[in-house]
Amino acid sequence: MKNSLIIVESPTKAKTIGAFLDKNYKILSSYGHVRDLPKSSLGIEPENDFKIKYVIPTKARKNVNLLKKEVEKADMVYIATDPDREGEAIAWHLIELLKLGKDKDYQRISFHEITPQAINNALKKPSTLDINLVNAQQARRALDRIVGYKLSPLLWKKIARHLSAGRVQSVALKLIVDREREIQKFIPEEYWTITGLFEKNNNKVETLLSKIKNKKPLIKNEKEAKEIMDSLKNKEYTLSKLEKKTTKRNPLPPFTTSTLQQEASKKIRFPSSLTMKVAQELYEKGYITYHRTDSLNLSTQSISTAKNFIIKQFGKEYAVESGRKFKTKKRAQEAHEAIRPTNIENTPNKLKLDEKQKKLYNLIWTRFTACQMKEALFNSVKIEISSKEKDCFEASGLQLKFDGFLKVYNMKIEEKEIPQFNEKDSMNLFELKPFQHFTKPPARFNEASLIKELENNEIGRPSTYAPTISTIQKRNYVLKNDDKRFEPTETGFSVNDLLAEHFPEIVDIKFTAKMENDLDDIAQGKDWIKLLKEFYNPFNEKLEKKYNEIAKKPIEQKLANKNCPKCGKPMLIKRSRFGEFMACPGFPECRYTESIEDKNTKTGIVCPKCEQGEIIAKRTKKGKIFYGCSQWPECDFASWYKPTGERCPKCNSLLIEKGKKIVCENKNCDFIKK
Repeated sequence: MKNSLIIVESPTKAKTIGAFLDKNYKILSSYGHVRDLPKSSLGIEPENDFKIKYVIPTKARKNVNLLKKEVEKADMVYIATDPDREGEAIAWHLIELLKLGKDKDYQRISFHEITPQAINNALKKPSTLDINLVNAQQARRALDRIVGYKLSPLLWKKIARHLSAGRVQSVALKLIVDREREIQKFIPEEYWTITGLFEKNNNKVETLLSKIKNKKPLIKNEKEAKEIMDSLKNKEYTLSKLEKKTTKRNPLPPFTTSTLQQEASKKIRFPSSLTMKVAQELYEKGYITYHRTDSLNLSTQSISTAKNFIIKQFGKEYAVESGRKFKTKKRAQEAHEAIRPTNIENTPNKLKLDEKQKKLYNLIWTRFTACQMKEALFNSVKIEISSKEKDCFEASGLQLKFDGFLKVYNMKIEEKEIPQFNEKDSMNLFELKPFQHFTKPPARFNEASLIKELENNEIGRPSTYAPTISTIQKRNYVLKNDDKRFEPTETGFSVNDLLAEHFPEIVDIKFTAKMENDLDDIAQGKDWIKLLKEFYNPFNEKLEKKYNEIAKKPIEQKLANKNCPKCGKPMLIKRSRFGEFMACPGFPECRYTESIEDKNTKTGIVCPKCEQGEIIAKRTKKGKIFYGCSQWPECDFASWYKPTGERCPKCNSLLIEKGKKIVCENKNCDFIKK
């Protein structure tokens, strides 16, 4: 029997595959990329047909030497990296570096799930390296390197050091900045609505005024609302329309990378980077299919298995007879599958998972199971109550008739019961109520809505959303507010405005989307060198001009009303992703920093130590909240826990909120308030 070597990206993946195969197979990990562009230089030669200079990262050298030794011992080498552009590129780098195909036979194997059947099928039917996918990855990497390495020094010179520009991150930043400016310009407009409470035979129903004399009401102020209400009184009303029907709610499709990140953000509060990290762990353990995908395709076997499971678990009435398939977007790779459990029998409670893995697996398992279940059925009722003058009030109700997929997948559906009325019933107007409203500005983006916006505009790919969002936060271009929504910083505004004015194509949504489509075309065989030339030549020419044209616009520094206690210089107010803080301008000679009290965080509690100051919430430089005295530095009282203002009946120390309990601050006291 031949000795075979299988090379994958990660040790976890290697361990999972190793459990499926006999001792004739040795499985080793490349630990990700084995070659990359150099950090110290551009690493691309535009004048030499964009030849790319690859180097072995220092941290990868030891492992590369090990792989070379193991390749020499093996009779056959299998490259089993992930089935996408990045995985194909890693496979190509391994083949080049280990001289496979020259000194040693090799085969490329590919699979979308890590199961015994998938691995054995891949070994029986090896594929070949797809050089078009490799070129698409190289083109993306080259474009990103050119934009980053060429534009970033310009930002350093014209705004501030340590800034960066990126092909996708700059568009994401522009979306956030544009939204913020919409909000800043927004002027709320007042409007009013009127509800009517109608009664018939002691049955009451609340309705909304929908028409006045057969026209939609536009009520601008309280005066108009009162005048309309006066006109509606003392009229005869009839139930003019009664509509009853059964409505359906279809299950959502299985997850793609984008929708998984969106739903994980909404339902389990995972940032996109955490979602991808945990999904990677679940994939490598063999519990879910490959998690970087934009396809809604499902294998015939997975649909059939799901049907059998649903019949056994919930009953025949919950299963879809011939299974349910979903239409995939034009750009998606049909060869891939949607994200689903590799075995539907592995319910979330059956697997040994940590808390985060369990939450995400539960989301994936329920979404896939639900997509193969019958639709939910509701009894829908809609009524209209009208006057002879054609004033109209409306109400609608919804009641669950058959839960279908809702049995496993939770969706917010508001049920409302409409009492039993008959058409032509005479209705008594019991009460009218006016409600004041104001139009609201568009909401700031959170992670879920930003990913959705990027996807809708065809910006980036499934694998780029999480790193893009992480980068614009690490660069301090945007911050998350208390509602977990993005707000641009002064730095973010400055960087965006410079790019939008002088390099509009870099932040243009249509241009960037076209570039993504061009990369897709390269994956289908188009010339990638031509794409790089078409982008680089005009871009580089413009860049050289802009170094002279653009005036330096440093970020405006805000002065704090305080001098540095170490060197005496006037302190500056700076902002990090954790909020504002004070810093000495003498950096790096003087590194003094100080936290700033959060706005509106006075507790109204007298300091228990000095009995002069007030307890206020503060943040450390790393963003962690603590509670201290407003008289600091004269009083150094501080606590990680929020004081309640009450004293312990046992020892007279302060009571604090610790989790869901109120306990004594004194560690030697065991008092817990009931």
